[in-house]
Amino acid sequence: MIVRAYEDKDINAMVSIWNGVVEEGIAFPQEEFLNEETGKAFFAEQSYCGVAVDDEEKVVGMYILHPNNIGRCGHISNASYAVDAQCRGKHIGEMLVSDCLKQAKRLGFRVMQFNAVVETNIHARHLYERLGFKQLGTIPGGFRMKDGTYVNICPYYHEL
Repeated sequence: MIVRAYEDKDINAMVSIWNGVVEEGIAFPQEEFLNEETGKAFFAEQSYCGVAVDDEEKVVGMYILHPNNIGRCGHISNASYAVDAQCRGKHIGEMLVSDCLKQAKRLGFRVMQFNAVVETNIHARHLYERLGFKQLGTIPGGFRMKDGTYVNICPYYHEL
């Protein structure tokens, strides 16, 4: 398995994986689904998109990387990660985050910041902490789950 820059041929798989996480309603803030057209535009506007592909070139995970803010805070990056539900537990997320950190540094970012890691997303939080991210605090009730309940979010950062 490798992580590489996305190509147009990957867009349908990326849209499907992204929409799967949106549908779960427990990690991404988005509520709207992407289609081929909106997905193509969305991925093109990112600073970088990476995909994890298996030996048969099937996309099994992806990430988007972009500035977290503008101007005097434009050196801080942000990213989102998604792994195909059928492929979780194979350390694909770790490959994606590790590659993303390298790409962010290559693009001149100085910090990676995650604004809204859902407190109950234990696997992601453990991964981020294992890779050197530091939690900045907790925002009570900062995320509305798909079932309508509110859970805390935990901002994280990593110096590049």
